Amino acid sequence: MDKKIRYTFSPPERSIPIYIDSIGFNPQELDFDRPEGYPYYHWLLTVEGEGVLAFSDHQHILEKGRGVLLAPYTPHKYHPNYEKTASWSTVYLTFSGASVTSILDSLQMDYSAIYRETQDNVFYSCIQNIFNELAASQDSSPIIDYNMSSLLYHFILEIKKYGRVDDKLSTIQSYDKIRPIVEWMERVYQENIGLLEISEQANISSQHLNKLFHDTFNLSPYAFLVQLRIREAKRLLLTDTELTLKDVAERVGFNAVSHFVTTFKNREGITPKQYKDLHCK
Repeated sequence: MDKKIRYTFSPPERSIPIYIDSIGFNPQELDFDRPEGYPYYHWLLTVEGEGVLAFSDHQHILEKGRGVLLAPYTPHKYHPNYEKTASWSTVYLTFSGASVTSILDSLQMDYSAIYRETQDNVFYSCIQNIFNELAASQDSSPIIDYNMSSLLYHFILEIKKYGRVDDKLSTIQSYDKIRPIVEWMERVYQENIGLLEISEQANISSQHLNKLFHDTFNLSPYAFLVQLRIREAKRLLLTDTELTLKDVAERVGFNAVSHFVTTFKNREGITPKQYKDLHCK
């Protein structure tokens, strides 16, 4: 593969234990900084070159055949290992589902960790199989969700069978305290809420809530809310391409399209339209 590949999916309407949120290949991985983490499990694997993952003031080298599984809302950042090479190609997979936590817990994989292949290219081959299935399938196929779920489960088992845990990344204790409010914000981010509503839902003072969020994500609760809205806006821009910017803004909780565009550009460095044009080529 030499061209960028990206597939994104909406949560399936059917009840499926595990499902793919996104999957892709980056021939040249960029610098990413996610202080709030990602809301789903996130797998990132080096295909060629070398990258650096920064987590909780520690750095981990991701060379070829080494991947990382990040639990939801794990703050992290990564970039090519510029000290050795600017070239770093990766494949990634994000996933969730009603039973994802219980499945990973039963496999003793319900934590963030760095994995190394014990058999050459086994992880990459699994991802390629998913790409091949997606390329061959019809978008309207009623069984695609089930096929993807089956391939995802197989991939998780392959990590368990052929992955050696090099580093288990310790969790941030403060996250356990705010997990319920974070999950609530995931469900209601599109509503007209602010710091007052968030602190009332958490049943703690806004000052204490602010400290917990800063300790965990280095973000205020409201900044975290805006990050959720921008993340969903990015997904809609790529998956529902017929939506206007006004439609996208309203669906993710912005009252005015001008505020949405300004906020998006301030955080992403480009406008929503530029982001859409860049990734929908």
